[in-house]
Amino acid sequence: MNLAELQKKLVAAARANPPSDRVPYAFEKRIMARLALLPCPDAWALWSRALWRAVAPCVMIALLLGLWAFFAPKGNPSDLSQDFENTLLVAVDHANNYPQ
Repeated sequence: MNLAELQKKLVAAARANPPSDRVPYAFEKRIMARLALLPCPDAWALWSRALWRAVAPCVMIALLLGLWAFFAPKGNPSDLSQDFENTLLVAVDHANNYPQ
């Protein structure tokens, strides 16, 4: 939040309403001093906190997937590159066998 714009809005709102006896002396100065003391959020700290919280679930997922890949049954070993190439070549063979 831009403090300069907030200060302008608060001053404009204060000028629109005349002070009464219920408002303590120098109330607006105390409020503005408190607003200036508020810490600005640090984006890098927020990101680092979120990433450190995500470390444990990511490590667990990586370990589970590694164990699954290591202990998976090896019944029908197939080469993914060969499967991919055969799938692509089916379209070429189909086009050669059935010309338009």
